[in-house]
Amino acid sequence: MNDQLSWLQAIVLGISQGLTEFLPVSSSAHTLIIAKIANWPDPGAAFTAVTQIGTEAAVIIYFWNDLKLIIRNWFLSLYKKDYRSTPEAKMGWYVIIGSLPIAYFGLTFQKQVETSARSLQVVAVALIVMGILLGLADRLGKQNKDESNLGVKQAIIFGVGQALALIPGVSRSGATITFGLAMGFNREFAARYSFLLAIPAVLASGLYTAQDIANDSFVNWPATILATVIAFFVGYLVISTLMNYLKTRSFMPFVIYRVMLGLLILGLVQTGSLTA
Repeated sequence: MNDQLSWLQAIVLGISQGLTEFLPVSSSAHTLIIAKIANWPDPGAAFTAVTQIGTEAAVIIYFWNDLKLIIRNWFLSLYKKDYRSTPEAKMGWYVIIGSLPIAYFGLTFQKQVETSARSLQVVAVALIVMGILLGLADRLGKQNKDESNLGVKQAIIFGVGQALALIPGVSRSGATITFGLAMGFNREFAARYSFLLAIPAVLASGLYTAQDIANDSFVNWPATILATVIAFFVGYLVISTLMNYLKTRSFMPFVIYRVMLGLLILGLVQTGSLTA
């Protein structure tokens, strides 16, 4: 086994990150599972956080026209009263407000997120439980709300869902979308707000933990950069496909996948085929 993350390992993990970041299946869980199955060292939370910058760059480009209006109107609303009631300025505030829970919990439970939460048993249970909750929310949610129904309370609830994704296996998009569907928002808006909400959280997390890469005996910067670039290109294809998919389809295939994968991992751990 190589002493450091190889180019091949970086390519595999980059593709995995790009494929799974926007799907409600947990990219961090897949990074950990792939490493365990391949008998590689755990790339760690810092590697995951940095490679997620690649997928968030894909979000920024995909929603660039929306983001330009949001940022512009938000800044103008700070000193021009007429802009404060625009949907874009309000969305800017809701993204900020919705980011507060993950900032608080991320700093408070940083040690647990980097250690005990990365157990395969925790990941498997999170995949199953959150998969079932996603299925229930998708099936029972009224889905009659859109951006016009978003307020401070709803933004905080979305944000709490995003904070749960600090646990590998929960899924950032999966948890926020689940909470959104449970509140009655439609699938397309729940996904769109989930992706916008992730931008400040992921960029901040990636930059905050980037320093840990230099101190890691396995992960190294050249391979991490390669994985991040690959995650960007794959992620862009996935996000455009998913947004079109959600216009007419449900999340049920992802629910089934999550539950089956979680049960498989639990079985492999119980039989000793994988170490927790």
